[in-house]
Amino acid sequence: MHTISAKTTIVNVSSPNPPTDKQTDHERLATSALTALATVIGTAALVGIHHRYRKQRQPDAILQDYVTGVRAQLHLLPRAPKAQLTRLRSASRQAAFAWQQAYHDSVDNKGSDNSTTNFSAVHTTTMIARPVCWVSGVASMPKNIALANNNSSDENDFGVVGIDADRQIVWQTTMPERVHDIVVQPVSDVQNSSINVNKIQSRDVVVMGRRPSEKFWVLDTATGKVKSAIKASNHRHFYGHACYSLDGNLLYITENDTVSLDGKIGIYDAYNNYKKVAEFDSHGIGPHELIMHPDGDTLVIANGGIKTEQASREELNVDTMRPSLVYLNRHDGALLEQITPEHNQMSVRHLAMHNNGTVMIGIQFQGEKHMNVPLVLTHKRGEPSFKPLIMPHNQWQRFHHYIASVAVDSEHNLLCVTTPIGGCAAIYDLNTRQLIGDVNLPDCAGASVCFKQNNSKVDNHEDKPGFMVSDGQGQLSILCVQRSIATEFAFMDKSEHILRDSQCHMMSFDNHLQAL
Repeated sequence: MHTISAKTTIVNVSSPNPPTDKQTDHERLATSALTALATVIGTAALVGIHHRYRKQRQPDAILQDYVTGVRAQLHLLPRAPKAQLTRLRSASRQAAFAWQQAYHDSVDNKGSDNSTTNFSAVHTTTMIARPVCWVSGVASMPKNIALANNNSSDENDFGVVGIDADRQIVWQTTMPERVHDIVVQPVSDVQNSSINVNKIQSRDVVVMGRRPSEKFWVLDTATGKVKSAIKASNHRHFYGHACYSLDGNLLYITENDTVSLDGKIGIYDAYNNYKKVAEFDSHGIGPHELIMHPDGDTLVIANGGIKTEQASREELNVDTMRPSLVYLNRHDGALLEQITPEHNQMSVRHLAMHNNGTVMIGIQFQGEKHMNVPLVLTHKRGEPSFKPLIMPHNQWQRFHHYIASVAVDSEHNLLCVTTPIGGCAAIYDLNTRQLIGDVNLPDCAGASVCFKQNNSKVDNHEDKPGFMVSDGQGQLSILCVQRSIATEFAFMDKSEHILRDSQCHMMSFDNHLQAL
C-alpha cells in the first residue's frame, strides 16, 4: 500500500502539463523582438529629441553626425576593448556617485563697483573628488541637474566642466549664458615655502561669457563651485577672452566701449574681489584674445578689427575693418609695437605664446569665400611682418577661413589649430613650419597641450607629444605625433603621422579648452 501511494503521489504532482520546448522558444523570440523594437523606438526618440536641441544651438547640425560618431566609436573598440570597458565602468560609477553628491549653490553677483546683489539657484555644481587637468565650456550638456529653486521655464543647458587625466568629467557647473574663454590663475612661485599645496589646488578659474557679454564668473578650480560673478562697468561689454599676469595678481580682459566702439583692456585685482582698477586702450577695434608675454611685462593683443553691434552681434565694418597685433606695456598701457596683416579682412582673433616669445596667430578671414589667404601666422617682437606657416599646395581653403583655437607645445615645437567649419584639427612642425597632418573632427574647436603628467594614464601615449581637442559632438580626442615625424618631417603617408584616440561624452563642448 505504501508503494502504490508513493507512486500515486508522484503522478499527481507531475500531472500538470509542462510547457513544451517549442512554446518556450516562441515566447523567448517574442520577448526578444519586443525588446529590440522598444530599444529601436526609444533610441530613435532620444536621438530625435537630442537633435532638436542641437539644431537650436547649431543650425548646421545633421543626423549624419550621429552615424559618424557611432562609426568612430566602433572603429576604436577593437583596438583596446578592455580599456574601453574599463572607462565605461568608471564613467558609470562616477555618474552614479555624482547624482548622489549633487548639491545646489547660490552666489553673490558682484559688479565692477564691488556692489553685491544676491541671486539664488543660478548655478548648480555636481562634482567628484578627483584632480582636474583641463577645464572646458559646454554649449549643451545633459539637464541631469535639477535646479530645485528655479521655476524659470527658460532653463538653459550651458555650463563649464572639469576634466581629469582619464578624460572623465570631475565636475560640471551650470551657467546662465553661453561661455567662451577659460582662464586658470597661475601660481607665481611654487617653490616658495609660503605657498602651500592648498593654495595651488584652490586657485581661481575665470569663465568669460561669449561675446558680447556683460559678465564673467570666478570658479574654484578643484570643485567647480562659483565664487562670484563680475559685471562689466557702465558702457562696456566683454569680448570673451582674458589672461592673468604671470604672478596671478591681475586679470586683463578685452572689452568694448559701447559708445565709441573703441577696444579697451580692463584690469581687475584678483585678490580684491576682482575689482576693476584700471583700463587701457587696445589701440584697435574689436580686441579678442590676449595673452601674456614670457617677459611678464608685455600684453599681446589680437585686435580683430570688427565693430560689433552688441544686441545682434552684427558686424558693422567688414569692408573697412583694420585688424592688428599689438604689444602693450601691461603696467602703463604704452604701445610698444603694432603689426597689421597683408589683407585688411584677415581678422586677428586667436593667439598662443611659445616659450621663446614667438606668438602663434589664428586668423578668421572675413573676405570673399573664393579667396585664398594664409590663416596660421607667427610673429616675434622686432619682425616687420607676420610669417605664414606652410600649407601644402597653398590650400588654405581646407580651414574654411576660420581658425577657432591655437595651442603650442614649446617643448616639442609643435602647433595645433582647429577649425569647426572645416571640421578638422591640424598639427604643424614649428622646426620646419610645415604641416605634419590633419585629422577629421567635425565641429572641433577647443585645443590644449597634453602634458606628461596629464596623459600618463591615457592609453600609453605618454612617450609621444600631442594635444587634446574637444568638439561639439562630445568627443575629447588625444592627437599624438609620432616622434620620428615630430623631428623629421616627411610628406608621404601623412595620415599616419598623427595617432588619434577619442572618448565621447553626452555633451557638446564649446570653443575653448584650457589645461591646468
